[in-house]
Amino acid sequence: METICAISTAYGTGGIAVIRVSGEDAIRIVDRLFVGRHRLADTPANCIRYGRIQKTDRSQVDLNEQTEVLDEVLCSVFRAPHSFTGEDIVEIACHGSLYIQQTLLQWLVDSGARMAKAGEFTQRAFLNGKMDLAQAESVADLIAAQTKAEKDLALSQLRGSVSNELGALRERLLHFTSLVELELDFADHEELEFADRSELTALADEIASKLQALIRSFRTGNAIRNGVSVAIIGAPNVGKSTLLNALLGEQRAIVSNIQGTTRDTIEDTLVIDGILFRLIDTAGIRETQDTIEQMGVERSRHAAEQAQIIIHVVDNEDLRFKIEDLRFSGTIINVRNKADLLEHSAFSIQNSELLISAKHGDIEPLKQELVRVARAGMTTEAVMLSNARHYEAVSRAYEAIERVRKGLDDGLSGELLSLDLQDCLAALGEVTGQITNQEVLSNIFSKFCIGK
Repeated sequence: METICAISTAYGTGGIAVIRVSGEDAIRIVDRLFVGRHRLADTPANCIRYGRIQKTDRSQVDLNEQTEVLDEVLCSVFRAPHSFTGEDIVEIACHGSLYIQQTLLQWLVDSGARMAKAGEFTQRAFLNGKMDLAQAESVADLIAAQTKAEKDLALSQLRGSVSNELGALRERLLHFTSLVELELDFADHEELEFADRSELTALADEIASKLQALIRSFRTGNAIRNGVSVAIIGAPNVGKSTLLNALLGEQRAIVSNIQGTTRDTIEDTLVIDGILFRLIDTAGIRETQDTIEQMGVERSRHAAEQAQIIIHVVDNEDLRFKIEDLRFSGTIINVRNKADLLEHSAFSIQNSELLISAKHGDIEPLKQELVRVARAGMTTEAVMLSNARHYEAVSRAYEAIERVRKGLDDGLSGELLSLDLQDCLAALGEVTGQITNQEVLSNIFSKFCIGK
């Protein structure tokens, strides 16, 4: 394959920038520009050389050599197959000037490399067997991680938690599928049975159970990756927007004493103790004749029904709506706002209510409760799905193995069982990339940053 190059560090000016070159000619191409005590071609694997990057221009009419020194650099040499991509790699650490970065890339292209496409380094690692597709996708998740929980989950998947689990199941299922298909080769001898049906039933039950656990884990994995959705709901003027602003520490929502000020949902994110929350401030839920406000109330109901956590806010006026009218599966946190005005009110406090004052920033009890509820809802499974593509493929594998279980109960022939077994194997193989196509690969790696 062609030798590719790209900036691997974030775009912009910095103390140091790293430019990565990968391919069969990577070392030779960089050697054309690198001048040090040792040539990179003579450098052992996993070693770093200090030198300078310079270019000699022989295009002058008088043939005098014009040498331009660009920068002093460190070149790290990695040799195939023991590198990230499985190819020869040189990583050039230069000063973070935009001019130096862009000029060095230009010189590398002039010397025979080409600019890498988005995700092409990781794609080559996948194609060269350095990692499977699920691990490759976790590289992008690790780069994008905003919280410790996201980082831990992505790192676990990069180390093969999902791949190893599904790979082991697929390997065992493949063995039985081979035996079932062997029976088909001896269809004239109906008395021959290579695949013990009782063992296949036990295996199908075990696989179905493990796939079901993985499917259940997606809710938590998706929340870790994209944030736990939290809807702030309540009657008008109970302080929902003030609470959103207090949680975020900024004036994100307009606050007013006028009922119906919030006409639409307002969303933002917040990290508490390493957990990402997606906060949704909603319009006050009440009966209204205002068409626009009615639309806002309907969106509030929808947000509450989709949320994993609901913060139900009431105030000293004890304004409530019938929360039981909402169809939701999330956990409710009941909050009594405006605690600073308690001495002027005669209402009764419910035991399950948290007392806060959003106006004065007294919301620490609520933050602690959000973290407690979020962690309580997180599965303790060692293997967790967080990728929608993996979830869809595992769901199809589960449906296929359920058909196998039913077929075994109904005494179906090996030919029909084999079709469902193959469907299950194919779905599991899609997760790790054992079964894929170029369109899927292009779609996945196009979402990566260039240089990774």
